Amino acid sequence: MTQITDEFLRAVPKTDLHLHLDGSLRLTSLIEMAAERGVELPSQTVAGLRETVFLESYSSLAEYLHGFMYTCAVLRDGEALERAAYELAVDCFSEGTRYFEVRFAPQLHANDNLSIEQVLVAVAAGLGRAEVEFNQLDGVVSGTEPQYRSGMIVCAMRLFTEGFSPYYSDYVGMHSYRPQRDIIALASVDLARAAVDIRNRLGLPIVGFDLAGREDGYPASAHREAYAFAHRNFMKKTVHAGEAFGPESIFQAITELNADRIGHGYHLFSPDKVTDPSIEDPEAYAKQLAEYIADRRVTIEVCLTSNMQTNPEIGSIERHHLGLMLDRRLSVTLCTDNRLISNTTMCNEIRLAVDNFDVDARTLRNMVVYGFKRSFFPGSYKEKRAYVRSVIDYYDAVAARHGHA
Repeated sequence: MTQITDEFLRAVPKTDLHLHLDGSLRLTSLIEMAAERGVELPSQTVAGLRETVFLESYSSLAEYLHGFMYTCAVLRDGEALERAAYELAVDCFSEGTRYFEVRFAPQLHANDNLSIEQVLVAVAAGLGRAEVEFNQLDGVVSGTEPQYRSGMIVCAMRLFTEGFSPYYSDYVGMHSYRPQRDIIALASVDLARAAVDIRNRLGLPIVGFDLAGREDGYPASAHREAYAFAHRNFMKKTVHAGEAFGPESIFQAITELNADRIGHGYHLFSPDKVTDPSIEDPEAYAKQLAEYIADRRVTIEVCLTSNMQTNPEIGSIERHHLGLMLDRRLSVTLCTDNRLISNTTMCNEIRLAVDNFDVDARTLRNMVVYGFKRSFFPGSYKEKRAYVRSVIDYYDAVAARHGHA
C-alpha cells in the first residue's frame, strides 16, 4: 500500500468547515495589533505567549478558552478584523484548503464605533481580498485547478454576560428586566434577523448560522425561534453539540434546531452522559441516534486536536470517537476549530487521523469529499455541483500522481 505522505496531504484540495476567526490569529499579528491598540498581553514574544497562554496541552476547558480574552480584545475595529480574516484565508489557502467557512460571533467584536454589519463587512473584505489573489494563480486561471472559496458563519451564544464584550454589556443593560435565559434567546433572534438582512441586502457570503458556548445548563431549545427564522429564510445551520455534553444535546440540535451539520459531536458515543431520566436505556438511545445521523447524512465536523485539549479525560488520540464514527459509516469531515489556540493546521488534523485510525486512501478521499459536498457553499446548487466536480477531478489527479489512484 502506498504511504500517505505529508506532501500528498498538502497537495490534495481540502475543506475546513469548523474554524473560529478569533481562535485562529497569527501570533505575530496578535502581538502587533495588541501593541497598536493598547491591549496588554502576558508576553510580547511568540515563545512567551506559547509558554503562558497558547499551550500545547490544556488542563481544562477554561484554560483552553483563556486565550480568547486577548484575541477578542484586539478584534474590535474594522482594520483588525479585515487583517485577521485576510491572513487566515492566506494561511488556509497556502496549505491547500480550497474552501473554508470561518465562524465568529460578531457580538464579541461590535461596540459603540463598530456595528454588527460593519464587523461582517470587514471580515468579508479580508476573505474576498485573499480569494482574488489566490484565484489569479496559473492553475486556477487555466481551469486545471479548482478555485479558492470561503464563506462566513455567524455564531449565536448559548451563554453570555455583560462582561463578554461592549455589545453584550449594552445588550444586557437594555434588557435588565428580563431573566438571563430570555435575554440570551432574544439576542440569538436579533442576530439571525441581522444575518439574513445583511446577507440579502449586501450580498455578503454569510452561509450559515451556528450556536456556540457552554452546553451544560444552556440547552439548544432556548434558541428555537432564532433557528426557525434562519430556517424560514434558507440559512444553513450548524450547532456546537456533543462537545462537552451528551447525546441529548446532539438530538436536540437536529430535532429542535434543524441542524444540517453538528460541530464536534464527540459525545455521540457517550451513553454515560445521558441525563434525561425518561431515557430508560442510554446505550440503545445513543446507538439509535448514531444510526439516525448516519442515515440522514448529517455531517459531523470533527476537531481532533481541539477535542483532546478540551476533554483531557480522553487520554490518548486512539480513544477519540472518530474511530467509532468511521466504523458506523457516519459522514465526517476533519476541521481545525482554532488554528492558534490548538496550534494546528488542516494538514496536521488529517495526519492525526491517518496515523491513528483506520484511514486509508479511500477513506480519506471520502472524508475530504464529504467536506465539499456538505459545505454551505455561497452559490446556487448548480454552481456548487460544478465546483465539487472540479474538486473531485483535481483530487483524483493529485492522488494518481502520488500513487493513490
